[in-house]
Amino acid sequence: MDSRLANTWRLTVNERKFIETALLSGIRIDGRNPYEYRKLSIKFGREDGSSEVQLGQTHVMGFVTCQLLQPYRDRPNEGTLAIFTEFSPMADPSFEPGRPGESAVELGRIIDRGLRESRAVDTESLCVLAGKLVWAIRVDLHILDNGGNLVDAANIAALAALLTFRRPECSLGGEDSQEVILHPPEEREPLPLIVHHLPIAVTFGFFSSESIMVIDPTHHEEAVMAGRMTATLNANGDVCAIQKPGGEGVLQSVIMQCLRLASRTAGDITKKINDAVEAYKTERASSKIKRHPASIALEGIGSGGNVKGKQNLSLNLRV
Repeated sequence: MDSRLANTWRLTVNERKFIETALLSGIRIDGRNPYEYRKLSIKFGREDGSSEVQLGQTHVMGFVTCQLLQPYRDRPNEGTLAIFTEFSPMADPSFEPGRPGESAVELGRIIDRGLRESRAVDTESLCVLAGKLVWAIRVDLHILDNGGNLVDAANIAALAALLTFRRPECSLGGEDSQEVILHPPEEREPLPLIVHHLPIAVTFGFFSSESIMVIDPTHHEEAVMAGRMTATLNANGDVCAIQKPGGEGVLQSVIMQCLRLASRTAGDITKKINDAVEAYKTERASSKIKRHPASIALEGIGSGGNVKGKQNLSLNLRV
């Protein structure tokens, strides 16, 4: 991915020189050191499968939905996972409304490659009826504010939404056991997706002056950098994908350094995602208990605890 994912900020010559001079001194204009990530905030909506991620000034929302479709012929026992991105003109003046542009498609492909090629989501568990019906999972990513490094923010939003999404439980019935019965959430608790690991995308920016490298570039840095590379790793240090488009060439030693930094960063981000998801699940369970208080009513209890006459016993408790 090149400057197509960077916004069209028109920096003056003095602004460009100021950014590059500061980087030569090991200082970034936002006060971070070259290998420091911006502040990350992860929130969730009221419905399962919705997330809101803020990375510095970059703001992304993610939504996960599902529907029953026919599987691909070459994979009759596997469900599908698709990533779609939407760039709002309010996020950046260079984003045009309407059909997704090249930058939106490329952003979706980078996130999709990290998720699918590493088989992070168990697609076999999405099979309902082999060769006939499987769950198709769709992740929609909405860019609300482009403050730089859209890839990492959108990737985190997609993972957080997938971890909190729940699909309806279904069973097979009918005379030939080929009829799919969808159970509403009031009848059966929806099921979460099976996610084996979290592929975390970590983006690096490269500058022509003395091979300067930074992690998590801002929109100002994207406007002057000469190239970028996105490494997708999980908390175990396994490399899931690497994206290096055109631009300045990168030495092998620099790539290995990026992978070491990305591995450490992936572990930190994974912990933040898991902590946010656990807090969301705890709050969700607590709200369900409040909505469905336990109530027990017994009538006609005689002496010695014997039940006489009419008895009404009801217990309504969902966790």
